[in-house]
Formats: sequence, structure tokens, C-alpha cells
Amino acid sequence: MHARGLVKRFGDLVAVDHVDLSVPRASVYGFLGPNGSGKSTTIRMLCGLLTPSAGDIEVLGLRIPEQADALRFRIGYMTQKFSLFEDLTVRENLEFLAAVYGLSRAATRSRVDELVERYHFADRQKQLAGTMSGGQKQRLALAGAVIHAPELLFLDEPTSAVDPESRRDFWESLFELADAGTTLLVSTHYMDEAERCHRIAILDRGVLVADGAPGDLADDLRGRSLSVRAAQPRRAQQVLSTLPGVLSVAQIGNDLRVLSVPGADNAEVVARALHAAGLQAEVDAVSANLEDVFVAATRSREGAGDAS
Repeated sequence: MHARGLVKRFGDLVAVDHVDLSVPRASVYGFLGPNGSGKSTTIRMLCGLLTPSAGDIEVLGLRIPEQADALRFRIGYMTQKFSLFEDLTVRENLEFLAAVYGLSRAATRSRVDELVERYHFADRQKQLAGTMSGGQKQRLALAGAVIHAPELLFLDEPTSAVDPESRRDFWESLFELADAGTTLLVSTHYMDEAERCHRIAILDRGVLVADGAPGDLADDLRGRSLSVRAAQPRRAQQVLSTLPGVLSVAQIGNDLRVLSVPGADNAEVVARALHAAGLQAEVDAVSANLEDVFVAATRSREGAGDAS
């Protein structure tokens, strides 16, 4: 799947601003960004549900939106609202979706049996979807999204309404699909979920600000992340927040995590600033994480915008 120069305007609002994407086959590709960053709008354009204002899209060898009708039977789509018929049973939901995708009666029976077993609904086939827990609805929505064995699966913030254990189990299911050859594009605003992906794109106000494997993006920030242990962490945070070259300071337990702009001796600069303020502290370089990547990409962009 490829997109070049993707733009979507709603009147004067530019929701997606010249985004380039390349999603490898049989991988889990993550879209990371806050609400309003353009994730859902981009996914809808890639699916053919929204017409771009500009740019080119190719999905599974098809030009979108011109060939969107041909794409519909080769992709799956799952939203955070799960799109279930709450007054139908588990099995009836799956049978209805199989009919929508044109599966024969024999194929429907076989596929529903397979998914009921895979997603642990053997003892709940007659339960109404509306009476199920959030995690159960999530599993059923995933089963429905793959009823026709799509080559490509879009998931738009699919874990926002479930508990941590259900989220973990859900991600295991996603990797099973990828191992079987399905390509997955997952939007999320959870850092821990984005770190699970083979590759991620970070969107900020419609602009693609980072794209790559999570580990590679973190490695690019080597030397810019610091851990500060101070006797007065709140006071130390106040001092460092105003220090030139510091992008962010966040308290984590009794420690501070400091992200700085590129430059030599960042740890020495921070230590001197704290000493000058009369604060005792230990300053150590630490490995960057995906939250640091996100902050560096978005804060640096804010700085560039301010400078212009």
C-alpha cells in the first residue's frame, strides 16, 4: 500500500497535509497521534470511503478512489465502536456479515465455525452481542472484520474501550493475522501499543512527522534523553522547564525524564543548571522511548513553526 502527497481539506481546514506512506505486506503498521491528528481521515481515504483533495493512493494494486468498489471485498475495517448488531447473537452477527460479503452457505458455516473456535465463542454462540463485555465485543468485531479473509485490515483505535488484559490478548490476535499474511494498519493514541508495531507513522495536526520502526526512531534520539533524580523533583522540573534546549520535562515517580534538543554534553548542561539553582541531583543518560520520539517530533515542529 502506497500513498503520495495525500491531502484532505474540509473547507479551510487541512485535516491531512501532504502525507506519504508505504505499508509493507504482512506487517502491523501503526498510526500514532492524538485525537484530531488526521489518523481516521487518512484511513478513510486509504479505504476509499473519502475522496482525497490531492495525492495518489494505491492499495493492493488498485488505484483509490477510482477502483474502490473492487477493493471493498479485499479489505476489512474495524472501528472503535465495534459496529455490531446488539440484538443479534454472536453467530447471527457473523452469519449476517458473511452474507454481506457473498459467502456461500457452506463457506459461511465453515468460516463461522472456524472463527467461533479461534476467538473463543464456542460457549457463547447464542448470546446476544449487546449483553457482552467490552473485551468480548472487541473479539467479535475482529472476527466480523475478517469473516471474508481480507488481505488488508484497517483498525481505527480498536482498543480504546477495553481493559488492559483484553488489549494484550487483542494484539496477540493481530500478530497471528500478520503471521498468516494479512497486512494490518492500526491507529492508536497509546504509546505502548505503537511500540508493538513493526513500523509506525506519527501524525501531528495532519502532518507526518516521523515514520519508521519504533526501535530505529528511538535510536535516532541517542544522547537526548536523560533521567534526573533530585531531592526536590518539582523544583527541579521548574528549573529545567525554562532551560534553553530542553524540549520536555516529565515526572515519573521520584525521577524526572528530560528530553533535549540535539547537542553535546546535554547531561552536563542539565547538571550545571540544577547546581546553579542550589539543587542536588543525579543526571544520567538513558535510552529513548517512543514517547520521547513523539515529543521530539511534535515539539520540534512547534519550534520550527514559531521560528517561521
